[in-house]
Amino acid sequence: MYGSDPGLKSEGRHAPVLLDACVDALVSIDVPSGRVFVDGTFGRGGHAREILNRIAPLDRLVVIDRDPEATAVAVELAKNDSRIIVVQGTWETAIGKLQSLGVNTWHGVLLDLGVSSPQLDDAARGFSFQVDGPLDMRMDPHVGTSAADWLNSADEKDISRVLFEYGEEREARRIAKTICAHRPLHRTSDLVEAVRQAVPVRAGRKHEATRTFQAIRISVNDELGLLQRSLPRFFSGLAASGRLVVISFHSLEDRIVKQTFRTLASPPGLPRHLPIRADQLRPPARLLGKSIAPEPREILSNPRSRSARLRILERLS
Repeated sequence: MYGSDPGLKSEGRHAPVLLDACVDALVSIDVPSGRVFVDGTFGRGGHAREILNRIAPLDRLVVIDRDPEATAVAVELAKNDSRIIVVQGTWETAIGKLQSLGVNTWHGVLLDLGVSSPQLDDAARGFSFQVDGPLDMRMDPHVGTSAADWLNSADEKDISRVLFEYGEEREARRIAKTICAHRPLHRTSDLVEAVRQAVPVRAGRKHEATRTFQAIRISVNDELGLLQRSLPRFFSGLAASGRLVVISFHSLEDRIVKQTFRTLASPPGLPRHLPIRADQLRPPARLLGKSIAPEPREILSNPRSRSARLRILERLS
């Protein structure tokens, strides 16, 4: 993925963010061949191709994506590499499908959060405020409620809540009121115009619709809910010494990852004075360093990487 700012053009198009750091962390586990790795957000396969370059012939790579277009690219890649298992769907449905295939344990998981450059650049997907298109925003256009349908039916208070909680938009109430006054909305340009009428344009700042588009996209796709529910499930399937590697692009995502990793890396909470050995209080995981940010060179070549943060959790037992 390439970040969560829906206004940026595609400098560094398709460039996988923090590629070396991600793959180094993921594939360095020292176990015999026959390992299983998971790329939870295939996109256009930037990270997946590098993982394939660095794993053994008997290893396998599960690639997951909600987007049918991304899945189609993965299927084509799999035709020439028998190590690839392609699963379309959310992380929750994908884990269920893997378990039905007998894949219950993996040695590394990569989750690259946010929205991808191809999604942003395709006007028909409705993710960007800089190109006019249908107001959709679904990762899978065939599943769930579109942004337009939600905005045209939701209560004003609910719209305001979403804008404030998921977009950290200070003008949430005013924007929600203006959106309701402009209904029905069908195009991204309709939403941009509503925001512009509610919020004064300020020179030198982010586009006034940035936070609104981010918030609606997160809500429509239940991105934060999926992240909260899926991180523990991916961790529970990790083999000993396996790693969970996550790239986030804004503070809401990173906060969930940081808090979940800290919880998973904490010793079990047990009542005092129990006859417990010290080794039984060992935490199930450990954090590998602090968050990693892109180098200035990467940000220069791929501006969408500028807000990326990488966190790594290793299972101990």
